[in-house]
Amino acid sequence: MNIAQKTVLITGANRGIGRALVNEALRRGAKRVYAGTRSALQNADKRVTPLTLDVTNALQIQRAADEVGALDVLINNAGIAIYDDLSKPEVLEQHLAVNLFGSLKVTRAFLPQLRRSKGAIVNNLSLSSLAPLPVIPAYSISKAAAFNMTQSLRALLAGQGVTVHSVLLGPIDTEMTRGFQIPKASPESAAAGIFDGLEKGEQDIFPDSASLPMADGWRNGAAKALERQFAAFVPESAANLD
Repeated sequence: MNIAQKTVLITGANRGIGRALVNEALRRGAKRVYAGTRSALQNADKRVTPLTLDVTNALQIQRAADEVGALDVLINNAGIAIYDDLSKPEVLEQHLAVNLFGSLKVTRAFLPQLRRSKGAIVNNLSLSSLAPLPVIPAYSISKAAAFNMTQSLRALLAGQGVTVHSVLLGPIDTEMTRGFQIPKASPESAAAGIFDGLEKGEQDIFPDSASLPMADGWRNGAAKALERQFAAFVPESAANLD
């Protein structure tokens, strides 16, 4: 998937990794970038089309899908991360609403366009998808669920020409991690790593200095082998996701 002359939609595009992804897509020659945000977005490049898109709002999702006539790459980047201790169920529900169900609802809404283009879905996840980070357990749970969802979609859509990619991000220097005092990669380097992985056709993309050392262990490990084995069990109803 070469981004040049492609149409890309990025959710959560107003800051952090989302904004860096918009700029990186433009740098790589994207024909059009739809920037999904909950608030106003300013970008002077005429190739950027802002979309009002709260991934928990079904009406906004449908309006965005109606507006976007063609799409090659969907990047589900919108997310939340709240420090918690699992003492408040509503915090976990909030994470799941955005990080899991938001991505799934947006994906389902844009599947017709992606099927037509034989396009790609990229879900921005986290190393905490593989092992929980105890200071943000609700976030970790939601990302683990979103990772499993990504693996399921990969198997279900493989026969329809749509590729599905997970991004296992390490700590990135964004507002979400501002209070976490550890080494962090820049959003710009992470965005470049994401598109590099997509262009290489990597199912699981490890785009930064913290995540990259985990790549070989994951790709050659028992869990990935089991995913490949289970992918054979695709129901006939897989064509009816939308």
